[in-house]
Amino acid sequence: MRILSGVQSSGRLHIGNYYGAMRQFVQLQDQGEAYYFIANYHALNTVRDPKLAQELTRDAALTYLSLGLDPKKAILFRQSDVKEVAELYWILGTVVPQSNLERAHSYKDKVAQGISPDFGLFAYPVLMAADILLYSADAVPVGKDQIQHIEFARDWAVKFNTQYVPGYDPADPEGKERGHSPGILKLPAAHVQESTATVPGIDGRKMSKSYGNTLELFGEEKDIKKRIMSIKTDSTPVEAPKPTTDAPLYDLLRLMLPAAEFAEVDATWKAGGKGYGDYKKKLLEAFHTTFGPARQRYAELRADTGELERILQDGAQRARAEAHRLMDQVRRAVGIP
Repeated sequence: MRILSGVQSSGRLHIGNYYGAMRQFVQLQDQGEAYYFIANYHALNTVRDPKLAQELTRDAALTYLSLGLDPKKAILFRQSDVKEVAELYWILGTVVPQSNLERAHSYKDKVAQGISPDFGLFAYPVLMAADILLYSADAVPVGKDQIQHIEFARDWAVKFNTQYVPGYDPADPEGKERGHSPGILKLPAAHVQESTATVPGIDGRKMSKSYGNTLELFGEEKDIKKRIMSIKTDSTPVEAPKPTTDAPLYDLLRLMLPAAEFAEVDATWKAGGKGYGDYKKKLLEAFHTTFGPARQRYAELRADTGELERILQDGAQRARAEAHRLMDQVRRAVGIP
């Protein structure tokens, strides 16, 4: 099984990225051939400072490695180091209906958040589909909010194959039946981690760089403590039971604590007798217990820029070999020498 996914280098990565995606990526590297990339082309929709763009791309790579991604098992690379993705982006775009892009959830959501409705944002799903199809991915780990993008990639792969592959039958995409031809572009499947809940931010909304409500994985210790201590709570007295709905502190404790420890927290939370400050200290302790080893590894890797670049270049070389093979077929199919 070939697994592919990426993370945008549009901001400092946070615990929502970890629990929602990156933890799953690390686990999946032992279950198949894994391709993971830093989506620095996608990040250009919001990051317009070139120095910051480079820094955030490097930070995303460091984060992958610090959290346990093994470059001997998985292929880690920068999106921009494989130029074929831009070519497939354009060729694939010639068969994409405009109506599909107009109903894309991500476009509507980001415009609603105040992001400029530029072409790059509008055509974002096409580049994402090219990211996936370029490497003939079988499975793409995504959150539920990204399933539409995988559906688009499948639909557009079918349109391309139907247009350019003689003998292709959408009902038999792998060409198993006599007289049928397999498609050039492979149809990917979404790999959804059903158990992953939405990670709440310190203000109670979904944790997101866009909202500025995150707990950064590798932020300064003082900032982490300040943010945890500022998590939104209500005015329930110390001695009273605490509400468990619309309670981001409770949800974060449930997410980060081992089951046995959370059971103890849950009991005192519902019985009363402890204040929110005590629980915030407990969460701070859980944060450092969970991410302490990764934070140490991050500091070590950050000091060795040569090794990081070597890993990324090696990953890009391996990814380019697969991209070159696929694009040879695509070019021949559409009549480009």
